[in-house]
Amino acid sequence: MDSRKSPAEWNSALNQETEQPLLSLQLDPPEYSDAGFSPSLNFPNSSQQYGIPVASGLYTPGSYPVQNVVTMQPTVEVFTPLANPLPDYLGYSIFTLLCCCMPLGSAALVYSLTTRDANMFGHRQIASKNSRMARIINHVSVAVGLIVILIYVVYIFLPFVRATRSHSFRP
Repeated sequence: MDSRKSPAEWNSALNQETEQPLLSLQLDPPEYSDAGFSPSLNFPNSSQQYGIPVASGLYTPGSYPVQNVVTMQPTVEVFTPLANPLPDYLGYSIFTLLCCCMPLGSAALVYSLTTRDANMFGHRQIASKNSRMARIINHVSVAVGLIVILIYVVYIFLPFVRATRSHSFRP
């Protein structure tokens, strides 16, 4: 396109291949003159220094835009224990640990302590499961302790009873 044509001639331009009028996007843009624009306003000249801007207009050194500061306190979650805590069987576990069966009593003690922690943090399902396991292990520990005591009685005292009976019936 020739930039020397008038806008009326641009709109009347035809495509040489199809002989159709050209669309406005297909036209070459007109050339602009530099009249009215000073190159020194668009680009700094070589004598101008880069760095801190020169104080002019509304800008004065030391003045900054006002910033609004909002101070917020962090939210704190408060853990409340359950209203009806599940039993932890801690005393029962200590008894079975010391008097019945030490391995089972120590397992029951662990479940009792985890039940207490779950009650404190409000985890009802975990507290229920651990409370039930502590009770079951405590019952088993007492049963094992009673069986061991009965076996001990039978093997230690039964020969003693036989010996005393056999001496009393001799003529």
